[in-house]
Amino acid sequence: MPVSQGLLAQTGNRADVDMPIIERIRAAGGIVHARTTTPEFSCASVTHSKLWGVTRNPWNTDAGPGGSSGGAGAALAAGLTTLATASDIGGSTRIPAGFCGVIGYKAPYGRVPGAAPLSADWYRGDGPMARTVLDTALLASVMSGQHASDHTSWGPQNSRELIDIASRPETDLRGVRIAYEPTLGGFPVDPDVATNTKMVIETLADAGADIVEVHARWDVEQVLTTCFTHFGHIMGNALADAVDGDLESLSPYAQRFGGITAQARESSSLFDSIRMDLAMQAEISRLLADANALITPTSACAMLPADGNFLDGITLDGTHYDNYMAAHMTMPFNTANRCPVLAVPSGRSACGVPTSVQVVGAPLDEASVFRIGAVIEALLPPLGIAPGM
Repeated sequence: MPVSQGLLAQTGNRADVDMPIIERIRAAGGIVHARTTTPEFSCASVTHSKLWGVTRNPWNTDAGPGGSSGGAGAALAAGLTTLATASDIGGSTRIPAGFCGVIGYKAPYGRVPGAAPLSADWYRGDGPMARTVLDTALLASVMSGQHASDHTSWGPQNSRELIDIASRPETDLRGVRIAYEPTLGGFPVDPDVATNTKMVIETLADAGADIVEVHARWDVEQVLTTCFTHFGHIMGNALADAVDGDLESLSPYAQRFGGITAQARESSSLFDSIRMDLAMQAEISRLLADANALITPTSACAMLPADGNFLDGITLDGTHYDNYMAAHMTMPFNTANRCPVLAVPSGRSACGVPTSVQVVGAPLDEASVFRIGAVIEALLPPLGIAPGM
């Protein structure tokens, strides 16, 4: 099948083999019936490209569906599919899941086998998206597990643990301790997002959970600097390679990503990047200390325009950020990529676009995030398929 990565430079490229996850889905009886859109080289949280045009959000067509797995999120929200695969290097599964009112799972690094060479990027991983936690658990079970082609992969395949948890939500949460970080170190959270996140927390408290509010000791700029330094050394180089250095063939947002990442790798070494990661990982460990999971919003903003390029950055809650990724609260958990994270709908904003929370677990603790995610889904009103679809 064609695999262009949304790039004009790779028009007509075709896959030679199935990725491990597609191989497993086919073997399990899954019907691969469509390829959905991504932004160019999966480097944005909006989904438009010179090759495929603009992908819009079924809940509000002025809004984007998120990215980079924006086509997958839009297809699920519109009822065009039951299951979808996605990838996540800075939020590319969780952001579209959040904006499209569906479930997205970022598994611990290596739990889902990837394809070389980017499978070796410790920020990245493939994962499932679906309209229910149970369907997400089903696809995660099929996709996960050690694969001979990926030396970072680990664990069993076809485990029923997450399926069993999601199929029987335990709505009595007495004895469960949940850390709650409403702004994740000062992200400019939209009032509707904040209100819906607080509703999730109150619902979990009513179910018996012990809620403790915590506060991250970093700021938005530290998050952005840490992550884009990493992107500069790996993903930025990979993008330049994918277009043979012809950055002018890219859409404006992808050109800007290439420029930011080039500047980041020139100003800091890969070892500097690792030290930045370790600082954030230590803080996430502190936030999760004595807690079964951490809950925080998925995106700080209510929506992004579908065709946005954000060349001048973004202004949120009166504060201007040079990097529009300040709109999302996902990247800290790519620096701590052994932490599983489940994005679950929390309601809708005034513009009609869904909002979402992230349920973050301690390293490798998949069971806790699915347990809590299934309870949120069971106790909150379902969103269903977008109206008019």
